[in-house]
Amino acid sequence: MSEPSTITDPADPRLADYTGLTDVELRRRREPAEGLFIAEGEKVIRRALAAGYRMRSMLLTAKWLDVMADVIAEADAPVHVVEPALAEAVTGYHVHRGALASMERRPLPDAAELLAGARRVAVFEDIVDHANMGAAFRNAAALGVDVIFLTPRCADPLYRRSVKVSMGAVFQVSWTRLEAWPKDIEILRSAGFTVAALCLSDQAITLDELASRNDEKLALIFGTEGTGLAATTLASVDEHVRIPMDAGVDSLNVAAASAVAFYATRPRRELVQ
Repeated sequence: MSEPSTITDPADPRLADYTGLTDVELRRRREPAEGLFIAEGEKVIRRALAAGYRMRSMLLTAKWLDVMADVIAEADAPVHVVEPALAEAVTGYHVHRGALASMERRPLPDAAELLAGARRVAVFEDIVDHANMGAAFRNAAALGVDVIFLTPRCADPLYRRSVKVSMGAVFQVSWTRLEAWPKDIEILRSAGFTVAALCLSDQAITLDELASRNDEKLALIFGTEGTGLAATTLASVDEHVRIPMDAGVDSLNVAAASAVAFYATRPRRELVQ
């Protein structure tokens, strides 16, 4: 058990992991480099711990001591107790959930190894919005996606905003970053996956047509709503796929599109061994 200690100085070095949480560019550089991420709120902290992430420290306001008592009892990391005003001074915002934890990152797994036993894979290309990233992970966890691949420019799924929007689903779905995109599409193809790109191409089949095939192994690639997928990506896939829409709407935000596509192409029962 880690005995909680009260901190009254916002410059205390023990609070260094929590400084400037609203500075997105700083945190995007700092957190991966230092091997940490921030879990915000009771549920997210518990889900991170349940997923096997190791806690570096926890920052609580006093009213959360009882709520987190069991976590504190099992913690092998320092627990810092602060007043709400001090938490705001350190983090840069009002921590209304009253509980933060600094967690250790784990090394990213090998892409090919993640595909063992997988049937549904999502690939996100250059998705830089953290909220969209978190929502996409939550969709994937809820709708049967086994693995997520991110291209090099994608936002960090373990950034505080992504984790919060995903409600901790970023801890449930196996994921890694690809290093050579779109060359790494061959990793999917060599593992037996049909690779389909969601796009507005003239040669696209409908999502209904793709879903009716019930491919044994299927990888869906999503790009940004504005620019879509790169031409080199579109030239490298097996299928172009569009979601039929009405009212003159030609595209959906990536989180919405992924939810529709994941549900439509989920594996049918007859293929389950």
